[in-house]
Parts: sequence; C-alpha cells; structure tokens
Amino acid sequence: MTRPLLVIFLTIFVNLIGFGIIIPLLPFYAETFGASPLAIGLLFAVYSLCQLVASPLLGDLSDRHGRRPVLIFSLLGTVVSFVMMAMAHSLAMLFLARIVDGLSGGNISTARAYVADVTEPKDRARAYGLIGAAFGMGFIMGPALSGVLAAYSYTAPIWAAAALTLVATLMAWFWLPETVHRAAAGTGMPFRNLAEMLRRPGLRRVLWIDFIYWFAFAIFQTTFALFVARRFGFGVSQTGYFFAAFGVLGAVVQGGAIRPVVHRFGDKPTFILGLVCAAAGLIGATYAHTVTLFTIALVPLALGIGFGHPTVSALVSRAGRADEQGRVQGAAGAMESLGRTMGPVWGNAALARYGEGTPYLSAAACLLLTLVLSLSYRVVDPEPSLLA
Repeated sequence: MTRPLLVIFLTIFVNLIGFGIIIPLLPFYAETFGASPLAIGLLFAVYSLCQLVASPLLGDLSDRHGRRPVLIFSLLGTVVSFVMMAMAHSLAMLFLARIVDGLSGGNISTARAYVADVTEPKDRARAYGLIGAAFGMGFIMGPALSGVLAAYSYTAPIWAAAALTLVATLMAWFWLPETVHRAAAGTGMPFRNLAEMLRRPGLRRVLWIDFIYWFAFAIFQTTFALFVARRFGFGVSQTGYFFAAFGVLGAVVQGGAIRPVVHRFGDKPTFILGLVCAAAGLIGATYAHTVTLFTIALVPLALGIGFGHPTVSALVSRAGRADEQGRVQGAAGAMESLGRTMGPVWGNAALARYGEGTPYLSAAACLLLTLVLSLSYRVVDPEPSLLA
C-alpha cells in the first residue's frame, strides 16, 4: 500500500469508528427525547439531505483547491456536530447537530476522489476495497465501543466519537499529502456539473444505479436498531455488539476477498454477485424469527455489501475522466445522499405502519431493480488515467 493510500485508509478508519458509534445508538438516544420511528428516520434523512446539497459543491471545490482542505473541513464539521449532539437537551438540537454534520459531510466522496487520483482505473476496485475495509473495521470497533460505553450513559459514546473524529482530523492535517493542483479544474457551478453528468448516458445509468443501491442500503442500516429491538428485544449494547459482528465479515470481504474476485471476474460481475447475495440476505432476514436464523441470513447480506460497496464506487469512477473525478464523485455523493435521504424516511415509516419486516423486503426489491439496470450497463473507461 502506498503512503497516500495508507494515510487515507487510516483517516477514514478512525472517522468511521466515530460514525459507527452513532449508528446503533442514535435511535435509542432519540427516543429519550420522545422521537417516533418516523422522527428517527428523519434524523437520518436530514443528514443525507444536507449532504445532497453540499456534496457537489465540495466535490467541485476539491477539484479546484485540492482534496486535503475539503477533507479536513469535513472532519471538523463532524467533530462539531458530535459535540452538539452530546450536549443536546431536545429533539430539535439533535436535528441541528445532524444538519451541521451533513453540510460539512464530504469526507467519503472526497476520499474516493483522492483514491482515483493516486490509482489506475484497473486498480481502483482494489483501492476502494481498502476504503470499504475501513468502513467494515469502523463498523466493527465503533458499534462495539458504543455497546460498551452505553452501559455508562448514552452521551459517553458520543463524546468518544467526537474525540476519535478529532484524531482523524489531526491525521489528515499532518500526514495527508495533496494530489490536486489544478486551480481551474472546476467550473464553480457544481449543480450545473451534476445536471451535465446526468445528461451523459453512461454516467446517467451508473448514477441511477448508485442512487437505488444506496437507497436500499439506507433502509437496512437505519431500521436495523428498531428491527432487532422489536423482534428480539435488543437494547443499545446488544445492537452495538451485533453490528460489530456483522462488520467483521464485511471487512474481511472488502479488505481481502474483493481483490481476487474482481481480478477474475471484473467490476460489473462482482457488483452483480453482491446484489444477488444482499437481496437474498434481506429476504432471509425478513422471515427470520429467531436470533440464530437472523444471524445466518446476515451472512449473504454482509457478503453482498462487501462485494457491492467498492465495486459500485469503481463503476462510478470509471464512468468519468481522470480530470473530473472530484465532480464525478461529488455527483455520485449527491445521488447517494438522495438515496440515504429517502431510504430512512420510507424504511422507518413502513416499519411503524406495516411491521418490521416490510423495510427489508422493499430494500431487497430495490436491489433486484438495481440488478436489472446493471445487467445492460456497459463499462467503458472514457480515457486512460492521467497518471499512466
């Protein structure tokens, strides 16, 4: 692993530990302020909605001024949001904290553009697999830490998340080298860039694939805590430990297994394999009424996520030119944020109205729709990498 990839991996890993702390905790913490399932869904959604507004702008700024300052700004915004959340005394304060985090939340799309800067197109799935491994490992240690600290108070894990994200900010500040030095790379009109990319046939198809995929994943992720609480009576600690165990398999797949699979079959077939596995896991989880069967159903789901996350990012990056990766990843981040905005609202509202199994079935249906769109998508690199 090259030094820039190692630093970006460590930065995202530490940041994702902080993010992983919040995911299993937020629904239970919000309920202490009287939040309904729909309000919990909106808490997840407002963060992604703000990202939808901010991601194209941050992607464009990273093309013009560099990845490093945008990444540092994003991480600082996350630190501030966690402090606000820990000090919250009302549901409105929780929403405000999520808004601050969302508006500054360009760290993942910027990290993906950074990876595209320092890798060849043929190596990007493997490199994105490292970012995926950072996700997976963050979701191992973060939820587990949340489970341990929640035994003391609900705010203890949040303060820990703020401290860890501050560490990630310092790592990026001192160790992360810059890759972009093109002052005129952007147009200054990020939403025009997004509209332009949606008019390009190849990019339009892959961006819609990206949207539906993350819509489905957001349904699963943001209803998980309420699903296991209603069906199995889990609390914060049990949910955190379960999330951690789920992350182990995802980290193994994205950190190791993804490379030989992509090398043998390619990005698109691996992504399709991931869609099939994830859909099967969601359907199995819907009809699992014991913890044992639910655990078994999560195995193909974790495999599907492990194969799907890095390859969908690779497909997006390969649909754009080397000199526009910030804008391409910003557009993808906007579509992802749109999916993550709509998914939690639908998932949590459906859970409250139709029962906890409905969100997972609808997520599986979305993945099957993504499969249909992907089968006819042709992967074509628009031009050789500028690093060649």
